[in-house]
Amino acid sequence: MSENSEHHYTEGDIAREVTELETKSATASRIFDLRRIIGGLFVLYGVIVTIAGITDSRSAIDKAQGVNINLWTGIGMLVLGVFFLVWLKMRPMPAPEQRED
Repeated sequence: MSENSEHHYTEGDIAREVTELETKSATASRIFDLRRIIGGLFVLYGVIVTIAGITDSRSAIDKAQGVNINLWTGIGMLVLGVFFLVWLKMRPMPAPEQRED
């Protein structure tokens, strides 16, 4: 056989390959759903900023005119992050439709 031998694919082989790729694509889109990424980052940074707000000194609070801005911003970020994660749980990505051949 030569190096340039042709591959002969049946219609069933192509349909099987397309189905497999669609399944992989749907799985990847569920894993990389933006709600998961945004929610996770907001929760992570919210925890960090909230801890910074809890441990702020009196002089840092006085600089912000008596408002513990880190604490309030951290709590807001936590709430927003949890919202995104709850939204993801309540309305997950729909499963791909199975095509009938």
